[in-house]
Amino acid sequence: MKIAMWSGPRNLSTAMMYSFAARGDCAVVDEPFYAAYLKATGLDHPMRDAVIASQSTDAGAVARACTGPNPQQQSLFYQKHMTLHMIPEIPRDFMRQLKNVFLIRHPARVIASYAKKREGPTLADIGFVQQSELFDEVAGWLGQAPLVIDSADIRADPKAALGKLCAALGIEYTDRMLHWPLGPKPYDGVWAPHWYGAVHRSVGFEEPEAALPKLEPAYSALVEQAMPLYDRLAAYKL
Repeated sequence: MKIAMWSGPRNLSTAMMYSFAARGDCAVVDEPFYAAYLKATGLDHPMRDAVIASQSTDAGAVARACTGPNPQQQSLFYQKHMTLHMIPEIPRDFMRQLKNVFLIRHPARVIASYAKKREGPTLADIGFVQQSELFDEVAGWLGQAPLVIDSADIRADPKAALGKLCAALGIEYTDRMLHWPLGPKPYDGVWAPHWYGAVHRSVGFEEPEAALPKLEPAYSALVEQAMPLYDRLAAYKL
């Protein structure tokens, strides 16, 4: 099985990748379209040159790798994808061969976390519009809503949330998904030193989150733009 997890940045996406890698029967890949996205858009992201040098910028080749044989002959292949990477220049037909899941998080938490690493995020940077579009596209193929899981539910009760997800995917849940080794991982993207500090200090999912963060007015306006998109997908969460 090939599992594509679609989220924006700062959505618990790296911890989820670590969780699936810890199963023992699952290969993982970290944002395989990042270099293709940066090259096509010309955007100035942290470690841009290193990212482009580290991955193929041929989106077609990346898509073929996502649908080819599972790495390391593992029975599962977990793909951490950023919704914002799926610009028109990047093909989407490959998604039909994957089990697509949508990982969501409250926009206020996403924006507060993202702004600590890259100031002045826009709606396009945080992936909610693209996530909604991809959700609709996959729903159209399936004839029903695809799977949605909320990071808040994972943080609140990882075992229960991951158990629901595994059941919905038709795979066996294991408690190995609750813990992973401390520090960087060999499958991390080259951008990990900039973005993954907190998850590198973890050995499992963090405690449930506290009250929503207070944001400056510009960021509060961004939350208002993103909330309807979040709420729409949240209506389908496991």
